[in-house]
Amino acid sequence: MDPVSAMLQALDLTDTGARTNEDIFTGPSQWMPHGRVFGGQVLAQSIIAASRTLPDERIIHSLHGYFLRPGDVSLGVTLGVDRIHDGRSFSTRRVQTFQSGVPIMSLIASFQVEQDGVEHQVDMPDELPEPESLPTVSDHLAGIQHPAAQFWTEARPFDIRYIDAPVYLPLDDTGERMPHQAVWLRAKSRLPDDPVLHRAAMAYASDYTILEPVLRRHGAAWATPGLKMASLDHAMWWHRPARADEWLLYVEDSPSAQGGRGLAHARIYRQDGALAATVAQEGMLRIPREGEAHGEAPVGGTAGA
Repeated sequence: MDPVSAMLQALDLTDTGARTNEDIFTGPSQWMPHGRVFGGQVLAQSIIAASRTLPDERIIHSLHGYFLRPGDVSLGVTLGVDRIHDGRSFSTRRVQTFQSGVPIMSLIASFQVEQDGVEHQVDMPDELPEPESLPTVSDHLAGIQHPAAQFWTEARPFDIRYIDAPVYLPLDDTGERMPHQAVWLRAKSRLPDDPVLHRAAMAYASDYTILEPVLRRHGAAWATPGLKMASLDHAMWWHRPARADEWLLYVEDSPSAQGGRGLAHARIYRQDGALAATVAQEGMLRIPREGEAHGEAPVGGTAGA
């Protein structure tokens, strides 16, 4: 199965609570080389589950979630939705995701009927290279046979193009340690014309690179021996319609790291410059000091510490 089809299969939830009139859904977990469920998968599945309890005209505009435990890719997920509130314009849903009877993620989301109102936005950075002019992940990792590198190049459903050098491998010591980066991304093939699915897919992709400015600031990389990194919480706000199968610019920065945690903010722009979404995430970050004992570094974008 190609990566986009695999993602769509994971988001095609089964309504297992229909017979008992409960809002309970189940879905598969996607394989990951480190054995832990990808946080973006659970975010996207939560959006799909909550949206199933609402009429089509109410679409998600924000979510706030906590990754509670690492998920196991050998197990499926069960999502329970609580109908917290339904008002004239807004609805609120809570989603708890379980494996083996214990929660791995808790999330609350808000939905709104489309309305007119005042508008402004922070402009997209200018003078950036076009995505097609940038190397692919396959170009950056050509010749590396490690399973994680093969997963990054072949199994991800999104094409990710870095404007600066990626942080998969250790950075050149002469490079600037900057707490920001930008990437272009889009699904590798066309997605169905469903606005809920596109917002879920954006949430899926938002967990890939958002913590990388923390690594970049400290000269670390995903392949740094002994690195331990995991998503702790995630917040996202959607501002304007966007398709996840068209190029999106993900502009990321890290304002602070302390206490074994790093914080990152990000903005997602359509290629025409419209601000589509804003994202924030805090993650656990443990970079071993020189001489410390270490093992193999885990792959990023995981759920739970």
